[in-house]
Amino acid sequence: MHPTLIVMPTYNERDNLPRMAQQLLQLPTKVDLLVVDDNSPDGTGKLADELAAQHPEIHVLHRAEKNGLGRAYLAGFKWALERNYEFVFEMDGDFSHNPNDVPLLLEAARDADLVLGSRYINGIRIINWPLGRLMLSKGAAAYVQIITGMPITDPTGGYKCFRRRALAALDLGAVQSNGYSFQIELTHKLWRQGYRIAEVPIIFTERVQGHSKMAGHIVSEALWMVWRLWFQNGCRRVPRGGPK
Repeated sequence: MHPTLIVMPTYNERDNLPRMAQQLLQLPTKVDLLVVDDNSPDGTGKLADELAAQHPEIHVLHRAEKNGLGRAYLAGFKWALERNYEFVFEMDGDFSHNPNDVPLLLEAARDADLVLGSRYINGIRIINWPLGRLMLSKGAAAYVQIITGMPITDPTGGYKCFRRRALAALDLGAVQSNGYSFQIELTHKLWRQGYRIAEVPIIFTERVQGHSKMAGHIVSEALWMVWRLWFQNGCRRVPRGGPK
């Protein structure tokens, strides 16, 4: 067991999983991989079991049905906390997140409790997005900053590294969101408690195999969640807690 765990939800990622697992296991920084599969019809879960049988660093958590990205991550986080991992990553399994960036986020985690891979630090680093999707993402980032005051350039991004103590400080059972607002909610909960948050630049590449998971209800959930977080923070736009 290594101190770093990559939590990777999958749904119909059979074509991507072997290459992704290979690249992660070849990193200079040794990591474990937890595949959280939502009963993929294409056999991703079975393939993950086969990979786990070949590599002790790979583990598989099977869920009965597709129940949202946030629920998959929460299941993975609980699994990680039970096994005392020190660094726990969120990472997509479709190569939109570059596995070679894992050491960069880990380096930043030396001085932070949560590290976010940002697509928007010092410019835009996104490949293969249409203009409408980019405007929606940038608009969401501005919306979150204006309402909550949280000074994060990319609050909806899903490439993250949590230190154990920060992840353990979250009441995972009380997390309400499930789509992209899940990313906002977890970051805001740690920010308002005074935990140290850092952002590092990454290049995000839109998936070339499979289908994007963006949907209208995900956007709607995020719009309301931001206001709920503001109220939870006492209608304040600064953290309640002091530095941890």
